[in-house]
Amino acid sequence: MKKPLILWICAALLMCGQPAWAQQEPAKAAAEAVADTAETAGDTLTADSAMALVDAELGAADDDYAEGGGLHKELKRKFVEGSTGFMSLVALALVLGLAFCIERIIYLSLAEVNTKRLMQDIDARLEQGDVEGAKELCRNTRGPVASICYQGLLHIREQVEDIDRQLTNYGSVQISNMEKGCTWIRLFIAVAPSLGFLGTVIGMVMAFDQIQTAGDISPTIVARGMKVALITTIFGIIAAVVLQFFYNYILSKIERLSLQMEECAITFLDSVTNYKARNNG
Repeated sequence: MKKPLILWICAALLMCGQPAWAQQEPAKAAAEAVADTAETAGDTLTADSAMALVDAELGAADDDYAEGGGLHKELKRKFVEGSTGFMSLVALALVLGLAFCIERIIYLSLAEVNTKRLMQDIDARLEQGDVEGAKELCRNTRGPVASICYQGLLHIREQVEDIDRQLTNYGSVQISNMEKGCTWIRLFIAVAPSLGFLGTVIGMVMAFDQIQTAGDISPTIVARGMKVALITTIFGIIAAVVLQFFYNYILSKIERLSLQMEECAITFLDSVTNYKARNNG
């Protein structure tokens, strides 16, 4: 009697213990799933933070590019895209033209003096009869005005008509000296766009060669050749425009100096005439 009772009690305990084990297994699985989800969420947050940091750095780099060096880098990129061979020739024409322009501007700027004061000093010395002092003043003064006055003082003993002829001839020489190098500037103004147009023609030929090789009119192939052609043309025109501005500025300075020479020549002849009248020729 006791033995069957004991067996029934053990069976009951086994029946009650099995649901607890069954409940522990799903609970353990759920806990592991929650842990995996949390770990995945943490990894996702870490990845998002890293991507946000990378985007911020790229944005800062873009801002730095836009603020400093952007135009320089863009010009460099276009220079390379426009066929470095022809672009180098255009750049060489621009550099040489600018070299001549700068040399002429420096020369003409140094040639400018206070002509009104110079003529007053020469007239004052001639009134005192100090021809050698007037010559010394002209020798120590730079510029074409002082040069033609010195040339006139060398022939002061001659007739006024002869002195006028000497001033005219020497003035032509001074104008030629002021215009020295302008021929080269005009050459580079004409050469720069011509090189650009030559690059345009060669770019078109390259495009047609690529179309012939591919056997199909592809927009990509045509655009590549046209891009080279247009970039060389743009740079050639820009170089010519820059040189043209400098050339016109040089011409304005030459014109101003020429007018000063003419006015000073007239004033100098008046001073010489008065000097001859005081000294009886």
